[in-house]
Amino acid sequence: MIEQIGKPPDQHQSKKAHSAIDEKLTDPDWAWAVYRPNAQQPWNLTQAGHLFRRAAFGAGWEQIQQALPDGPQRTIDKLLKPQADTTAFNNTYDGYDNSAAGSIKSLRAWWLRRIIQTPHPLLEKMTLFWHSHFATNSDKVKNPRLMLQHIRLLRSHALNSFGDMLQAISHDPAVLIYLGADANRKALPNENFARTLMETFTMGPDNYKEKDVREASRAFTGWFVLRSRLRYISREHDVDTKEVFGERGKFTGEDVVRIALKQPATSQMLVRKLYRFLICETEEPNAAMISPLAETFAKDYDIMKVTETMLRSNLFFSQAAYRRRIKSPIEFALGIVKALEGVVSTTQLADDLAGLGQNLYNPPTANGWAGGRHWLDSATLTGRSNLALALLQGSGPYGDKLNPRAFANRHGRTTLKSAAQLLLDLFLQSDLVPDVHDTILKTVQSPSGSDSDDEEATLRRFAHAVVTLPEFHLG
Repeated sequence: MIEQIGKPPDQHQSKKAHSAIDEKLTDPDWAWAVYRPNAQQPWNLTQAGHLFRRAAFGAGWEQIQQALPDGPQRTIDKLLKPQADTTAFNNTYDGYDNSAAGSIKSLRAWWLRRIIQTPHPLLEKMTLFWHSHFATNSDKVKNPRLMLQHIRLLRSHALNSFGDMLQAISHDPAVLIYLGADANRKALPNENFARTLMETFTMGPDNYKEKDVREASRAFTGWFVLRSRLRYISREHDVDTKEVFGERGKFTGEDVVRIALKQPATSQMLVRKLYRFLICETEEPNAAMISPLAETFAKDYDIMKVTETMLRSNLFFSQAAYRRRIKSPIEFALGIVKALEGVVSTTQLADDLAGLGQNLYNPPTANGWAGGRHWLDSATLTGRSNLALALLQGSGPYGDKLNPRAFANRHGRTTLKSAAQLLLDLFLQSDLVPDVHDTILKTVQSPSGSDSDDEEATLRRFAHAVVTLPEFHLG
């Protein structure tokens, strides 16, 4: 099964249509132009499902159905700037987070609950993206309140200015403690933050010299984390001239961040990383494809703008992006929960997701989660199947919060066959090879006497069979 996951998808298009699109995939002007539905790339249930998987964590049936008449651009408008009162929602959940800040276990649970119920799923999706980019592990920080402060910082900037976020990160106690950069003395400059800034947060490996690290570390001297608070001790700051990437001056840390943002490698690295997250992780884009977005991004580092360009693009809605990402454990699990319109025990869910390799507040390394095929092996595939079973079985730690039969009834699908078809449309938009589609539907047989309890059990088994197909592991 692992070999099946991540293979190029078959979208059942004609060879002629495939050829016409393939020729355009190497043209950046076409790739980043706004998608307008046409005969080769129609707006349909399949494309709506694709959009909600990437820009959210899946969607309920009514949301997917509403997207069809709304069209792609209005649907994306709602994802970028929801019509709901997001300020009130965030204020409410900030209060919950405050009360949970005594332990990471509680914070993990509340973040998952927030993701399930948020009116702005793209914001939470991007907060998770930056959580991996600025990977900070609570086991080393050992202070839940500082970790809560760190995630709030990421959320507040997740769709705003990367430059502002990076400046804030350079003064974030949790990050400094994690990197062992919580004391930076004039007599002994600490290179840990400066090195990570260049190698992980901005330019990437091989784009800086050791001299740049040494000089930049002098600019950050004077900053300490003392008793969990950031403090600046002026006498410990090196006021002499430094030279970083060919620029000379009596630089501070803020100046070094500004200089790092000016390096062409920074915008290129970030756009490539966003491309992998939003577009495709199976094939590396060439320089010509990245260049126009990187040049635009470098002007103001507006995250919302580059995200919007990617989500609205022809490339995003082409076969080059469709099912070209492997879902993270969170995306896999919440794709089930969100689709069936339920709320489950997120304390239990956080533990189960940690077992599958995605432990919130605890990225495994300074490079975050590797993602892609690293999410899957024989053990984690079995774990995903077991988690899906626990979510759907109607008993155990998740109780009966997700009931496929009740879900189908709410949407007017009262017969077993119609309910099964709804679940296929919901989870996979029925986009399966015809033989697989027909075979899995044949597994749904009306129990003798059509007992409602038997039908419920049948639909639970059917839902589990659907969400353990290779296609459901792809985002």
